[in-house]
Amino acid sequence: MVCRSVLVAAMLAVLLAAPILAAPMARAQGAADPSGVWQTQAGDARVKISKCGGGICGVIVSLREPIDPSTGRPQADNKNPNPALTARPIIGLPLFSGMRPGGGGKWAGQIYNADDGGTYASSISLAGPDTLKVEGCVGALCGGETWTRVGR
Repeated sequence: MVCRSVLVAAMLAVLLAAPILAAPMARAQGAADPSGVWQTQAGDARVKISKCGGGICGVIVSLREPIDPSTGRPQADNKNPNPALTARPIIGLPLFSGMRPGGGGKWAGQIYNADDGGTYASSISLAGPDTLKVEGCVGALCGGETWTRVGR
């Protein structure tokens, strides 16, 4: 009888402790941090993602071809629809705006595409420790690519 009471008490202790022990693990999984330097799927740019203002920021830190062959000058944001911004350099260009944590380990906001000068609804999520899924939508049309972490 004593053995049974000890067994029941031990089982009760495990059941009561399980939510407490699982809480830090759940917090760690829910707090997936995409901070770091990421290479785009095409390999033409590297983007540094960091925490900022309660969300995350992403800035282009390097380009495969930093010099525009047609001008001999640093690549510029020449597709931007705002004429005042067309001369700004691509390196240092902010890509994310309003990127805030959402459900399911995603961050949602907007992403700027220097290839066409458009800003699109976007989300990012870690697909693994060194893999970032970047998605963007224009209306009902959505697409995405996978970025790879550079270094650690």
